[in-house]
Amino acid sequence: MPAVAPEQDAPALPEGKLWRPRRVLITPDALALPHGQRMLDRAASYGAEVIKLPNNRLTGFRGETEGQSYALAKTTFAIVVAPPSQRKLQPIPPSADWQFHLAQGCPAHCQYCYLAGSLSGPPVTRAYANLPEILEALRPYAGQGRVTSRSRERASEGTTFEASCYTDPLGIEHLTGALAASICFFGEWEAPVQLRWTTKFDAVGPLLALPHRGRTRVRFSINAASVARGFEGGTASVAQRIKALGRMARAGYPVGLTIAPIMPVEHWQEEYTALLGAVAAAVRDVPALDLTAELITHRFTPGSKEVLLGWYPKTSLDMREDTRAEKRTKFGGFKYVYPKDSMTAMRFFFEERIAELLPAARILYWT
Repeated sequence: MPAVAPEQDAPALPEGKLWRPRRVLITPDALALPHGQRMLDRAASYGAEVIKLPNNRLTGFRGETEGQSYALAKTTFAIVVAPPSQRKLQPIPPSADWQFHLAQGCPAHCQYCYLAGSLSGPPVTRAYANLPEILEALRPYAGQGRVTSRSRERASEGTTFEASCYTDPLGIEHLTGALAASICFFGEWEAPVQLRWTTKFDAVGPLLALPHRGRTRVRFSINAASVARGFEGGTASVAQRIKALGRMARAGYPVGLTIAPIMPVEHWQEEYTALLGAVAAAVRDVPALDLTAELITHRFTPGSKEVLLGWYPKTSLDMREDTRAEKRTKFGGFKYVYPKDSMTAMRFFFEERIAELLPAARILYWT
């Protein structure tokens, strides 16, 4: 069995949108691990205040108001050890066979953030110092999934492992180096497996020459111009993400589009047509292009709406329950989605436009 690829100190990144946290916290258990120490050194090199915690509890994120608590958490990078509960893999249909976690939390400021309904507590970004242990624990899951491993349409992807359920790993890669290590790990893994992650950032330069061997699919989360402009803060621009997608594709990576969250904003047909046209232009000269599309409409729960309004009290994001339909979840709750007629019209539009403008793309799912 190949070992986890050795890490190198993260080089200075001359291009791309980079997050620079104001402070970095590290627990004693994380500091005792080589990967934890490397992440601490990297964060300090970007000017973060270093705080070595006396124990393994994260505290100090509560301000006088919810807005202050949010701001304090979103400017903090915490280095911790992933507990056993985080290392037990769970299926994640329809995206991939399994989800695993390099980190939790995201430095971006998206006003529709789905993590608002998925994570509890202040939205601090936590990175895991026990990376070699996390990667080695993936091996027994090869061949065991039910999404791609046993799918006639997606069997060529092998057993798929999703690394961006609770974070944007590229947004913190200059601090963690975890993506590079994971890409090399999957590249050396002699099995039909695939690493998957999605991002709203673009600093892909250090990843281009890695020995990925086609076993990593990077998807770029993109959206209509008015959605990105109005609701996505702290990210690379959509144009920068599309350029980065082209660079990764030309480096031989399988690539993908995560068009999310799709919203029927004013002139949505024109805006999404322009978006797909820009992607088509960026990948036009890519030989043997391997491109997928995942289409995800906007939805929210009562709980996520409450959290988001606390974080972004002045948001213009449309979360009116009376214009939505209720969709029950497998856990007995419900979410608000667009009505059936709207969903049907949007799905038909995207299937038609993608076939026209990006005929090489495979649509993996619509939800």
